[in-house]
Amino acid sequence: MSDEISVHALAQRLMGEGGVLVLDVREPDEHATASLPDAMHIPMQDVPQRLAELPIDRDIAVLCHSGRRSGIIVRFLRANGFPRAINVAGGIDAWSLHVDPSVPRY
Repeated sequence: MSDEISVHALAQRLMGEGGVLVLDVREPDEHATASLPDAMHIPMQDVPQRLAELPIDRDIAVLCHSGRRSGIIVRFLRANGFPRAINVAGGIDAWSLHVDPSVPRY
């Protein structure tokens, strides 16, 4: 499995076959400013304590603002038994630019 998914590919997955969980690892104020519907929000620093909430049998698309923090979390998840974790390239900023301009940029 690739380490990253583009925002276009994620949008197709969310509209079509599904099966992917979006995990938003941004801070609460960022999440309040802009978010994706149905995304699970767990701030980055809380992920280690909340691993039991994540499905091991589904693809997990990890989202942050630009893809940097989510990349760190993807590596952490994969090292801790979540081989289907994948980074959303460009984060919510790329989503706003290329998929849904109604999602505010910040």
